[in-house]
Order: sequence, then C-alpha cells, then structure tokens
Amino acid sequence: MSQPNVLLITADQMRADAMGCAGNPVIRTPNLDALAASGVLFRRAQTPCPICVPARASITTGNYPTKCTGHKTNHGAIRDGQCKIAEVFNAAGYRSYALGKLHYVPYAKPGQPRTLNGFQYAELMESGRILKTHDPEGRLRGVEDYFDYLADVGWRGYSRAHALGNNDMHPAATPLPQEHAPDAWVAARTLAALRRHAEQDGDKPFFAWMSFPKPHSPYDPPQPYDRLYDPRRVPPPFGTRDMLADRNPHMRISAFRHGMNFYSPEAVQVFRAHYYGLVTFQDAMIGRVMDFLRQTGQAENTIVLYTADHGDLIGDYGGCFKCNFQVGSVGVPLIVSAPGRAPSGRSSDALAGLQDVLPTLASLAGVSLPYPTDGKDLTSALHGDDRVREVYIAHCLHSPWQSYMASDARWKYIYSETNGVEELYDVLNDPQELRNLIPEGVAPDVARRLRREIVRWCAENGDTEMLDGNDLKRTEMKVEELCHFQPTSLGWRWY
Repeated sequence: MSQPNVLLITADQMRADAMGCAGNPVIRTPNLDALAASGVLFRRAQTPCPICVPARASITTGNYPTKCTGHKTNHGAIRDGQCKIAEVFNAAGYRSYALGKLHYVPYAKPGQPRTLNGFQYAELMESGRILKTHDPEGRLRGVEDYFDYLADVGWRGYSRAHALGNNDMHPAATPLPQEHAPDAWVAARTLAALRRHAEQDGDKPFFAWMSFPKPHSPYDPPQPYDRLYDPRRVPPPFGTRDMLADRNPHMRISAFRHGMNFYSPEAVQVFRAHYYGLVTFQDAMIGRVMDFLRQTGQAENTIVLYTADHGDLIGDYGGCFKCNFQVGSVGVPLIVSAPGRAPSGRSSDALAGLQDVLPTLASLAGVSLPYPTDGKDLTSALHGDDRVREVYIAHCLHSPWQSYMASDARWKYIYSETNGVEELYDVLNDPQELRNLIPEGVAPDVARRLRREIVRWCAENGDTEMLDGNDLKRTEMKVEELCHFQPTSLGWRWY
C-alpha cells in the first residue's frame, strides 16, 4: 500500500451531538454521516481545553496546552522542542497545506513571516482577528487571505455588514452570497490546493488541514441555510438557567456578560436553528472535497479525520459558548476514516481527546514522531479496544477562574478555583448533565477519587497554579457583583 494522503478537517465551536451519525434526530449532515459510516465515530471525544488557541495547539503538538504553550487561555505561541504536525509530515516526505483558520499566535504584521508552525503552504481566514490586530480599517492586503478574496470578487467589507461580532449570538443570514461565505472559501481553496498538488507534486503524498471557521458565532449561515431549520422543531437546550447556581461560576458570569438573560426561549431557538444551518452548510462543503477525492481516485488512499477545537452550549443551562466542561462545550466530534487501515461503520467509547490527533494520524500513516507526546495513538480503539486511558483530564483558564475536569467511563468531576465549586455527573445515566450530585452528597468517594486524579495530574505536569499544597486552590469571589451585561464582550467587528 502506497504512502497515504492525510486530510485533517476541523470545525470551530462544533458540538459533538450536532450530527446525524451522533444521534441527532433533526440535523442534516449526510456527508459527515457517510464519513462515519466509512470509519469510526468516537462518542466520548473531548477537548483538553475548551478554548480555540490552546485546543489547536494540542492538535498541532499532541500535548496539553500547559506543556506546549504554557497557557490555558487564547494566548501563547507554541514552544520550541514540541512536535508540530506539519513538520512531522514534512520530514516524512509529505507536502503540507493549511487552508482556513489556524488561530496560531502571535499574529504577524503584514510583510512579516506568518506563524505557520511548519506548514509549507497556507491561505488564512482568521475571522478578522489579524485584521483587528494589524489593520482594523481593512485597508491593507496580505493580512488575511479571505478578506483579499472578498475584495477581489467585489464584496470587500460585507462579511460583517450585518453588524454581528465573533462572540455575538444574534442570528442573521450573512450578507454574502453562498459561494463567498467563509466555509465555502475554505473548501474552494482546499480544492485548489489539492488540484495544484496533483499537477506539481503528484509523486508526493499530501497532508492538508482544511480548517473551517464555522459554526462559531456569529450564527450567520448563507441563504437559504438560514431558513433550513424551523426553530420550533430544533431540539431545545439542555436544562434551565437556574441550574447555573451550582456550576462553575464563570459560566454564570459569561452568560450575563453576553446578555443571555435578555434572550427569550424563542430567541434561543432561532439562534440554535441558525447554528444548525451553519453545520449543514459546512457538511455540504465537506461533501465537495470528498467528492473530489472520489472522482480523482484518491479516496481509498486518503486518511480523513474530522474534529473540532471545542463545542458550544448554544443555550444549555442558560449558558453560552465554551470555556467550561459541560458536555456541549467540552465534547467534540471525532471521526477517523482510514480505508484499508481501520474498520468501517463502528463507534468507540474510548476516552479520546484532541491531543490524540497527531499520534493517531502519524501511526496510521506510518510516520514517526521525534518526541513523545501526551496524546495516545487511537489505532487500537479503531479496532475495538477502547482502553485508551482510564481517566481524561482537561483544564481551562487561569487563576482565579481556572477549572479542571476529570472524567472516566461513567463519571465526570469538575472543580473550579472560584469559590471551590465542585460538580459531579453520572454521565452514563445523565448524559445531558442535568443533575449535579455534589449538593446531594451522592457518590462522595467518586468525587474524592477524581479530585485526587486532578491533584496528581497537576503535580506531575507542573501546573502549580492550580495547587495549594497537596490540594486544589480555592479563591473566594463575589460572583454576583460580576454578573452584568457588557456589550464590549460581544466581539463586534466593523470591517
């Protein structure tokens, strides 16, 4: 068997349950469903940090953010001495391509080398983040390739002409025609790169990262996808707002700062319907690329992995977005299709994570890693052995807002430094995490055991920020004083 191509597909802020193959009864994802039918769907996949930059650093390096960047927030360049996914495949004779959103920091000024961490070719769409940093009025070229493209096709400045920002939940169709929407551009540039690769480097395998910026807010699918789902038929959020009282305090603050208390239940249903529209549009764009691989005879020799950096609560428990360990935020889709190298049509309950992406792809492609990684090779799980790890650890944010999660085959324990809030969920019997067992005093031995796992992990991995001696740090905060609406947090962009 010849050296396989590798196509890594990622979404931004994509819930694990927003796929038909994951059991969603409403959403239409025929191409993701077909990909799962051709490979293995991991039902318990999670992100090691439910924030964009650290999660993508883990995908890139196979390590936890505390090790590869030193940050648990949207900061931190990848350190030297780390495996870097593009460099690993470059060294094995691959040509590497990055199309779409990398979210690698620091962002370079126009005319300076971009932060690409080894990718030999890249076209970037960072949802305006580089523009905000270096060209807020959008006057320059060479800042973000997508915005240069919009100028070339006569739609300069219209990507945000609906006046919605990156962290704004108001739903609206994008002003752009469907063919110029962000995910359409990512798919089109991926196809162009693969065609060029076949013409110029067809004797080499490709490693391509097709990284979609959606369904991250703003929830603005192109027409007619904004009307594809009847909001009255979209499944409602898990739980109610009063459930935030005994959960991570940061969730309550975030909900207020993003104005969740101003949204009626019907308004929440509308932005959930728009979120679904974004997912289905992305699915169609994935279908374009998969069709190309089939039509050019490359599908049988291409490993495809689909995942996301983190999920989105989209209203669960009256909350929003990510930065927490509830299932809608920490759970991610993970599908691995490797024709001839892994079985098809099965699912796995292995405790998998984004740090496993690099070692798994390297193993399937027969590529060696220059350094050991925190991540695990999931190939045994592809073949039916789900004993990848006994406990999965995840972390998020810095003191005093930092929190940790430890989950095993049945239980999930969450600890928040802020006020020392604890949560425990029986995820087998309560998959929507509606009942925090800590206030009820249920299974205290389980909570203690998983808490000790977090303490042990922090000590072994040098995260002393979370430790107070031999236990977890606790900082008292007056949370209610911070629960007020801050429109500046919506991330509005005017270019």
